[in-house]
Amino acid sequence: MFITLTPNQVHFRYGKNQWQYSFDEIAELGILRKKKTYFLVNTMFILVTGVAYYCMIFSDIIDIYYIIPTLLCYTFLIILRFNDRTEFEYSVLVRDIYEKEITIKIKNQDRNLIGKQIDQYLNLQFDRMIQKTA
Repeated sequence: MFITLTPNQVHFRYGKNQWQYSFDEIAELGILRKKKTYFLVNTMFILVTGVAYYCMIFSDIIDIYYIIPTLLCYTFLIILRFNDRTEFEYSVLVRDIYEKEITIKIKNQDRNLIGKQIDQYLNLQFDRMIQKTA
């Protein structure tokens, strides 16, 4: 369980990290989605292309000596790029009233369960606010 609710506190636990807040201390709670960047793979692709063009235009190397390594490098880079099918990285954001922010990266398969638990917490918080005003 990511969130454990007690009558006056909220306990968070994910992996080795665990912390707790009282209900009134949490200002914001949600799941953030960040698109993965492939800066290293894109840079390597540009570098391999540049070396291939240099060999093609400015050197007297026979075509087979630079085309085959270039194709092998492209194959390796494409495998690196498309090996992992997850397009986004997810994390949980907990911000308290003291402007302290905790962000924990979560696994993609845990996202739905944690999202449901956050919804339960938000519904409970809404009910508590209604009871205070009523």
